Amino acid sequence: MKLFRARFNQREGTPDSVLTPNPVRCYPTCDCLAPQYESGKWQELALHSEIQSTRSEAWKSLEAYIRKVAADGSDELNPIAGIGPEQWEQIVTLPPSIATLQSVKVLSLYGSHLVRIPPAIGEMANLEEFDPYTSYCLHWFPYEITRCKKLKRSRVSTRALYGNRKYRLPFPRLPSISADLTPASCSVCHGPFTMHGPFQMWISLRVATDVLRLLVHACSRECAQNLPKAPEGYVPETHQGGLEVKQPPPRF
Repeated sequence: MKLFRARFNQREGTPDSVLTPNPVRCYPTCDCLAPQYESGKWQELALHSEIQSTRSEAWKSLEAYIRKVAADGSDELNPIAGIGPEQWEQIVTLPPSIATLQSVKVLSLYGSHLVRIPPAIGEMANLEEFDPYTSYCLHWFPYEITRCKKLKRSRVSTRALYGNRKYRLPFPRLPSISADLTPASCSVCHGPFTMHGPFQMWISLRVATDVLRLLVHACSRECAQNLPKAPEGYVPETHQGGLEVKQPPPRF
């Protein structure tokens, strides 16, 4: 029987002979995307607020798996294989300990139920491939991912992103400050936050293969002014979201 290339396993250079069946049991869904497939009438959106249970067996297994990958010097983190599909479905964010994964080149998050990725991803200095494809509750990414200077290949479900080019999903209104979102230092200059910060804003930038929606935590408004402009076809300036943000016309 011919084994067709499984979409979840897309690490560059993987031969067909070693592919395995797709292990995803169920793909994530959320109400954020419903209007683009139904009425097309948008209401104000909010960032996902799901709280990760750090006492669950799933979380403990994920932390143990990350420690093993770091200790072994492995070049790939693939949680659905490392802790199994049932436990992986219970994970809505990644531990800050991903910052220790200095040998990892491939971060495989296909079909995840993640709703956010921590700023610690910016510490994965050797990351080359980033695959959260079909993680439909990931509508944005931390600006810190731009620190992954070796990142050259990504596979993102762009129709799930805020401001996607086909449906123009609205951006949630900022500020929306929480410990799960806020990095230890400024997203832009790495400096400390003052008593007036952080200043949150949205920006669209090309990261590897895709244009991502990035959440910035700046130490000052002046620091935020140093951010680049978005590519053509996206909101050109940084902004703080809300329905009043003027987006370019949809492109079908």
